[in-house]
Amino acid sequence: MEVEESGEARTSWSAAPEERPSIPCDHAGKKRKQDPAPEPVIRITEDEEDDEEGELMSEHMKDSEEPSNKRVKPVVKSNSLTGVITPVKTPALKRIGQSISRSISFRTEARPLPPAPLRSRPKASSFPRRRNSQCWSDTVESHDLTAKEIKRQEVIYELTQGERQLIDDLSLVKKVYYEPMLKLDILTESELGQIFGTLDSLIPLHEDLLSRLERLRGSEKTVGEVGPTLMDWFPCLDAYVTYCCNQVGAKALLDQKKHEKRVEHFLRLCQESSFSRKLDLWNFLDLPRSRLVKYPLLLKEIQKCTPPDHPDEDTLPEALDLIQSIVGEVNKKTGEAECQFYRRGLSYLDESQRLPEIQQSRFLYCHGELKNNKGQRLHVFLFELALVLSRPGEDRDGGQVFNVYRQPLPNALINLEEIPDGEAAGGGTFRGAFTGNDKVRNCFRVSSRGRSKVNPYSLQANDSFSKQQWITCLRQAIVQSRDRTAQTSQSQLSLHPDPALYHIAELSLSSDTEMADHTSR
Repeated sequence: MEVEESGEARTSWSAAPEERPSIPCDHAGKKRKQDPAPEPVIRITEDEEDDEEGELMSEHMKDSEEPSNKRVKPVVKSNSLTGVITPVKTPALKRIGQSISRSISFRTEARPLPPAPLRSRPKASSFPRRRNSQCWSDTVESHDLTAKEIKRQEVIYELTQGERQLIDDLSLVKKVYYEPMLKLDILTESELGQIFGTLDSLIPLHEDLLSRLERLRGSEKTVGEVGPTLMDWFPCLDAYVTYCCNQVGAKALLDQKKHEKRVEHFLRLCQESSFSRKLDLWNFLDLPRSRLVKYPLLLKEIQKCTPPDHPDEDTLPEALDLIQSIVGEVNKKTGEAECQFYRRGLSYLDESQRLPEIQQSRFLYCHGELKNNKGQRLHVFLFELALVLSRPGEDRDGGQVFNVYRQPLPNALINLEEIPDGEAAGGGTFRGAFTGNDKVRNCFRVSSRGRSKVNPYSLQANDSFSKQQWITCLRQAIVQSRDRTAQTSQSQLSLHPDPALYHIAELSLSSDTEMADHTSR
């Protein structure tokens, strides 16, 4: 072994030149003649060679950590198996010999190596392409701002980047979905108009805000006063009333068209493509509404990070009040459109089911799927003034309709009873097929006051959270309906008072004399 001295001893694994190659010998150490028998064929696959080389290197590294002064004979080539595996005491070389012996074939005739398996092309990554998440701090090299001002700049930058991303998404929807579906005649122009609505008109609207925000950035990439710009631009969001009101019918038509093979195939290919980020068409169509409700949150964050002596201190509260009123108006109009859409979709089996409270309702508290005591799935609507149970169905054109199930209940006459979880399902209230066991969960019961012909309705929600949402909405609807009924009755009384009291209304209370004269008549 050669040892180099350079501050510390290092072991070299090359053979010493003065050593002579060893002569093949048997285990007794005696010289023996070459075996005339045919040589065994040694076949070592590439993978095994790599494994053996890796194991050999690992063993060498282990031995190199602790230099040894012992003299070890080098392993030399040999024509026999015993020459390859020399009986030495080193455990590392012993394991190498055992590894090699497992790879040796003792057959006299060599067989061709099996063909290497074909390597399949790696599949494209199933992860969606993500946007680069960049902060304002990443766009500037240095700054001398306080932590509060840095936070303010970050929120304004988030507002700007959100506008840019929304513009990109809306342009993508137009280019990738609307235009190809029209060109390939997957949907008609009328159907596309109902589904996409006024989406095309929103792009220039947000491009305007983006250009205004970018003009506010100074040479140091900071924004000073942003309140007046937002105050001037927010009224443009009135265009969202038309777009959001159309979304109810657009979602229903899109869900209906998804059952057609060509439409389903096209939408699936788009969703599987990288540009979609694994979002379906409706996710893109709902982006403007999601962006609208985010403006108040962003303004609150900007206001929170604005110093008291900043010019935005006076304008930001006004801008916040303005955007909240716009969002409230959009929500109100959208609720009215949703209520009208589902009212038109109700199919009555009997004329007695057409309650005036249904037609007078202006909005929906909530609606969704519930089960009755027979385990049947129902779609329940809690309108402003009435509770309607229905069964979903289809009309002749494949559109969705809701067949009214049993008698609707006016909200002012509803009695609500919450059924505790674990209550025994006695008296035939709930069947075994309904709950799957003897206990009931997530259930409540509604009944009508003063209407004996209407039986109580026992309903079950999907989970406890859904149950609490239904109970909260029902309580709110009952209280407001009763208050409205009381106010209506009082106003009718004031319009039509008792004729016997007419003379009291004509009295003038300015003097006792006039009252006495009027009474004497």
